[in-house]
Amino acid sequence: FLGLGIPPTTPTWGSVISEGRNVVQLAFWVVLYPSLFLGATVLFINLIGDGLRDMLDPRLARTL
Repeated sequence: FLGLGIPPTTPTWGSVISEGRNVVQLAFWVVLYPSLFLGATVLFINLIGDGLRDMLDPRLARTL
């Protein structure tokens, strides 16, 4: 929108997954591995965020 962000020519996990939909029946790993890495990254970032919230939230410390 504002011209900020990753240039369209830069490969990202999302673009690799999107382009791999065309060849998924011939080469499933083109979609499988980027999907697994993307899912694992989202999971780990959520776990880190939950851990930080548990450590830093004073309201949560009072209830334990």
